[in-house]
Formats: sequence, C-alpha cells, structure tokens
Amino acid sequence: MTRILMVCLGNICRSPLAEGVLKSKLPNDNFFIDSAGTAAYHVGNAPDPRSIAVAKKYGIDITNLRGRQFTKQDFDDFDLIYAMDDSNFKHIIKMARTDEDIAKVKLILNEITPNENLSVPDPYYGGGDGFETVYKMLDTACEIIKRKYI
Repeated sequence: MTRILMVCLGNICRSPLAEGVLKSKLPNDNFFIDSAGTAAYHVGNAPDPRSIAVAKKYGIDITNLRGRQFTKQDFDDFDLIYAMDDSNFKHIIKMARTDEDIAKVKLILNEITPNENLSVPDPYYGGGDGFETVYKMLDTACEIIKRKYI
C-alpha cells in the first residue's frame, strides 16, 4: 500500500481538499491518503466550510475529515509527503531526521511545473473564488500523481 500525506498550515483548507481530491482519483485498497497541518491551530476541527463547499461542487465529500498536526512520526508512516507551499515545505524539512525523510517531501505544484517551486495560495482570508482556484490547481496536480501510480 502506498501512503501519501498532504500538508498545509492549519489542515482546514488546502490539505484536506488535496486529500479529498486524491482519494477520489486513487483506489483506497492500494492507497492511503491523509492530511495534516504544520501548526496546531485547528486540531480536531472540520475543514473550512468553503473547502467543503468546493469539494462538494465536484462530488467529493470531505466533511468527515478532522485537522491534525504533522509530526516526525509521519516520516515513518508515509511514503510521500506533499507540502502545499514553500513555508510548510521548509517547516517539514526542518523536522526531518534523515536524508530519507527529506527525500519523501515534495511541493505539490512541482507535479504540474517541475522545479518551479510554486505554492498553492492559502485561500483562508480570501473569498470563495480562492477556494475554486485552489481546487483546480490541486485537481490538476492530483491527476498527474494518479497517472504516476495507475
């Protein structure tokens, strides 16, 4: 089983949306997809209602997801860790214990534009259109991830 973790700051906007999108594309008998945040702001909370709404618009239900904080144990538990932006990427890398840990961490938009190190914008303080933009970015990236495995 391949285990993939999506990581953003608070685990209520981008990473649960990325989790839901990738889960909708990959068979759950061969893949385990989860999400986490580098900060503990929203541990135990459901995704932002705007993330839930945009996911629902595309037939994805993320209402059962709950925020959790990224830990060093995640390096052992996951094969691949996708950061949503450079700040979270750097935070994860600082927690890495080995070169093997570091090798698991990637910026998700590098799946679309390799080595450009672009960030998925945080839509939290914006309007609903930001969530739509984020969804489209994540959908494109997750489609590329899917093609790598299926």
